[in-house]
Amino acid sequence: MTSHDPADPAAVRDRGPAHTVGVDIGGTTIKAAVIDRSGRIVDTLSAPTPDTTDATDDALVAVISELAERHPVRAVGLAVAGFITADRQSVMFAPHLAYRDSRVPSRLGDRLGLPVVMEHDVNAAVWAEHRIGAAVGADVALLIALGTGIGAGLIVGERIYRGAFGVAPELGHITVVPGGRPCPCGKVGCWERYCSGTALAQTAAERGMEAPGPITGQLVGRAARDGHPTALAAVDDLGEWLARGMALAIDVFDPEVIVIGGGVSSIADLFLPAAEDRLGELVTGAGYRPMPKVVAAHLHDTASMVGAGLLARDPHH
Repeated sequence: MTSHDPADPAAVRDRGPAHTVGVDIGGTTIKAAVIDRSGRIVDTLSAPTPDTTDATDDALVAVISELAERHPVRAVGLAVAGFITADRQSVMFAPHLAYRDSRVPSRLGDRLGLPVVMEHDVNAAVWAEHRIGAAVGADVALLIALGTGIGAGLIVGERIYRGAFGVAPELGHITVVPGGRPCPCGKVGCWERYCSGTALAQTAAERGMEAPGPITGQLVGRAARDGHPTALAAVDDLGEWLARGMALAIDVFDPEVIVIGGGVSSIADLFLPAAEDRLGELVTGAGYRPMPKVVAAHLHDTASMVGAGLLARDPHH
């Protein structure tokens, strides 16, 4: 079949409007963007995230409808921070959203009159980095998103790896310190308690850092950028824990590239070189095996929106 054959699935996909809408549904803000065929952001819109299911649906419909009035749109992709069923038709649980066992795509699709697909936010982000960002061309690519906690997304052979029930890979909750810091997940010693924005703040506070207000990961990052010694020590500690966690992930997944994203990646230049050096000492078979490339994310805080928009165009990944 040629690309002009009406029976060619690729030809069918390419008919109609060139744009999709990608939506990152965060705990405080809904961020939406019109995404063109190449993954470029054409237009954006945001709104506060409500605290009930019906109000969240209404807010999503309002934002998406406004963007669809401004631009011809063919489909919608949603990126959600939560547990998504393997068929991507339902949000099982989202800790910062009202959705529980909620069939969001079908409800919104009925109201919008557009196809709606859904994906875990970090899966959407790794798809964007794989298609147009830091992991282009990699057969096995791992994204580690350092934010409030740790999110992870994995590409294997041009497809997103979701596990049997849709919730893989939850690397942030691997126990790295038995009996260590308590985690909101209910366990103790999880990797994200030592390697995240939250961990950065806790480590700095434990090391005696003082501030006029609450110590946050952002504050520590800014202080480290300014050369504050305690903040720099906390960043060094984060880099050590990043290396330890990456070493575990490499032993399991053997990725070609590891992309470091999330809000903490804004200071990646302060910890990534040392973490990569340390990583070379920690992996099994160090010095006798190929090592993955470790890079900072290219798309930063737009990756989930862009990935959701790209998946809306071709959702079978």
